[in-house]
Amino acid sequence: MNKPILEISVQELALRLSDRKPGLQLIDVREPHEVAIAHLEGFDVLPLSDFANWSETILSRYQSDLETLVICHHGMRSDRMCQWLRNIGFSNVKNIVGGIDAYSLFVDPKVSRY
Repeated sequence: MNKPILEISVQELALRLSDRKPGLQLIDVREPHEVAIAHLEGFDVLPLSDFANWSETILSRYQSDLETLVICHHGMRSDRMCQWLRNIGFSNVKNIVGGIDAYSLFVDPKVSRY
């Protein structure tokens, strides 16, 4: 049975982004058309629909022991990504609760909603 994925609030994300320390890995699993509407600087875009094209290189692109924060629109796809990352050996993965939609609502209304 899978343990629940650790979560981070959008408010905590905003603090982490303003005081970005080395070693923080940021992944956005939304589709390119979604990222074109609303995005946060510093996130690498790895659309889940393109999984077959980037999944084999994930361990060479990211360090499995560093903190990795994952975002999507509302938090469902990012949760799936976090589960997968943990299953392949990532030890410090966190899902951003509410996704970019919550970020727009509770942190920065300049980030477009869709």
